[in-house]
Amino acid sequence: MFGLGWLEIGALIVIALLVFGPEKLPEAASQAGKTLRNLRRMANNARDDLRAGLPPELSNFDPADLNPRNFVRKHLLDDLEDDWNGQPRQLEPVTAPPVPDPVDELGYGELPPYDSEAT
Repeated sequence: MFGLGWLEIGALIVIALLVFGPEKLPEAASQAGKTLRNLRRMANNARDDLRAGLPPELSNFDPADLNPRNFVRKHLLDDLEDDWNGQPRQLEPVTAPPVPDPVDELGYGELPPYDSEAT
């Protein structure tokens, strides 16, 4: 839970007992639970409002994809994982644009333009 071990959680409980006292600790824990529920509800409402305001072409948008860790995992590491698992990627062939032939542009037997000041 939040990267805390049993020793850290126990220390937090002891500190909470010392700060709030045994009579006010249940009330403080209840208030903290209500606050967390309200924050979670507000975050869910904001996410739903964001999705409702997006155009149809972005209907599969997930705000969690904006997290850099998720972005890297989704766009970079999935390809590596597929390679590792033996699923070959289908690469699209790369074709270079055609290069015009300078002889065709001038025509057969025609001399290229000569600029005497350029030499």
